[in-house]
Amino acid sequence: MQKRILVVDDDAMNLNRTNRILEKTYEVLLADSGQKALEILMYEKVDLILLDIAMPGMNGLETFEHMNELDNEAPVIFLTASGDEDDVMSAIRLGAVNYLKKPFYPQDLLQRIAKELDKT
Repeated sequence: MQKRILVVDDDAMNLNRTNRILEKTYEVLLADSGQKALEILMYEKVDLILLDIAMPGMNGLETFEHMNELDNEAPVIFLTASGDEDDVMSAIRLGAVNYLKKPFYPQDLLQRIAKELDKT
């Protein structure tokens, strides 16, 4: 059975690119906002979450806090364009398993995902 990955990013181009990278190996669910991601998690089980930090409205860190309130057990890898160390450290403190700076190479993304899914 294919592992399910939820990709959360407010940028449609990033969502499409990430989907193309992952769709051959994983079942991919897409959300263009933190709110949509939370709605998906209420009804769907996922094995891993890729979560953008910088999003309008509810940013990735706030979204992650709400995911934890839903008893989400899927590992979270943050995606960040800024590379702001404060954001990254906040994400790790909240329980994120890793992060990846955008733009990323497809093989880097696939390796980080595989590493996390191998732990489950």
